[in-house]
Amino acid sequence: MNDLLNFDSPESADSDDAQNQDKPLAELLRPRTLNDVIGQRHLTDPQKGHLVKLQKQAHLPSLILWGPPGCGKTTIAKLLVKDNEAYRFEQISAIFSGVGDLRALFDSAKTRKKNGVHTVLFVDEIHRFNKAQLDAFLPVLEDGTLTLIGATTENPSFSLNPALLSRCSVLTLNRLDDDALSELLEKTEAHLGSALNINDAAREALISAADGDGRYLLGAIEKLAYIETAQPLSRQELLEFINRRAPLYDKKDDGHYNLISALHKSIRGSDPDAALYWMCRMLDGGEDPRFIARRLVRMANEDIGLADPQAITQCTAAWDVYERLGSPEGELALAQAAVYLASAPKSNGVYMAYKKALAFAKQNGAHMPPKHILNAPTKLMAQQDYGAGYVYDHDTPEGFSGQDYFPETLGRQQFYAPPERGFERDINKRLKYWTKIREEKN
Repeated sequence: MNDLLNFDSPESADSDDAQNQDKPLAELLRPRTLNDVIGQRHLTDPQKGHLVKLQKQAHLPSLILWGPPGCGKTTIAKLLVKDNEAYRFEQISAIFSGVGDLRALFDSAKTRKKNGVHTVLFVDEIHRFNKAQLDAFLPVLEDGTLTLIGATTENPSFSLNPALLSRCSVLTLNRLDDDALSELLEKTEAHLGSALNINDAAREALISAADGDGRYLLGAIEKLAYIETAQPLSRQELLEFINRRAPLYDKKDDGHYNLISALHKSIRGSDPDAALYWMCRMLDGGEDPRFIARRLVRMANEDIGLADPQAITQCTAAWDVYERLGSPEGELALAQAAVYLASAPKSNGVYMAYKKALAFAKQNGAHMPPKHILNAPTKLMAQQDYGAGYVYDHDTPEGFSGQDYFPETLGRQQFYAPPERGFERDINKRLKYWTKIREEKN
């Protein structure tokens, strides 16, 4: 269980009403120490937590705090320098700041440094900066003008410059689980002096609606705290009253790649339920269904292949159905294709064979085909034995001549090794039968 937050008592809160009446709950209930932060015990544990060790160091290194919305990134940044007179904490948002703003901050930091005060600059949404803005940090980090703490919801490996990342430590924050959100809800009710007027089902729905976002939960509580109803709100009444949290998904950034990877691996892992969940997450987040359709076709080729030759047909048909029907009816065809792929036998035999053959062809691309499989449209080519000795397969009893079709300078190669799964069992038997005939004839 996560540590509890140490909030003000209702009595002490009353004494500050004049000062705090306009502050949101997220600000009023902000933890005072790292040990008060919920949901990030792997970083805040007094004995093993990395943040606690950093706080005790003489000089705070530059950090990138990577985690989903509402998990405590801003709170942690402030707590790292709280009550330390050697630091001056500055906070900006990358959404509203440009190179000019950064230059002014850097100049101020240089002046403070001369007076013995070190600047810690917290940049929220740091992934929103462009390359030029991110590069501007390099010299001031290199010469120790300031310490940077950047907060991002996007994977820093993709959203930040390698040069900047090399000068920062990346700390990963967790999504708040249901236990952590329940702790937050209970402590907020203690601060308010009364429980929310909602029934148990609505309480569970409120936690679920927050979807790991503590800031969203506090905002929803603010709306619910002063509702006057004779009966506790039901689940349906609560969901109608609060705004639905926007899905944590960005069609152009990290969420896009994370969720399509989850969908692909769920299908490869033969889990139709997980595949449906990830596909619906993407659709709910606004993903273009055509992108999903295209990736399903790829999965049919890469992960099912000839183990089930109908897989590719199912996917192209589903794509066609979506184009004809559009949303929302067309998405059902994509769901059918996803379930079909997840429940189909799996094989990457053709995929691996193609990769081997492609690499081999690139290394051995100058060899001529054997003359017996070349046509002889001219007398000169016939004189040079083009087509000589070719056996027409249909003229043989087995419908198979067993001749060699690789360049004579290379000899036979094997790229395709079908596994004993699905339809490829039959292909394997056929290939072994032909191999036997080839050996007998040669």
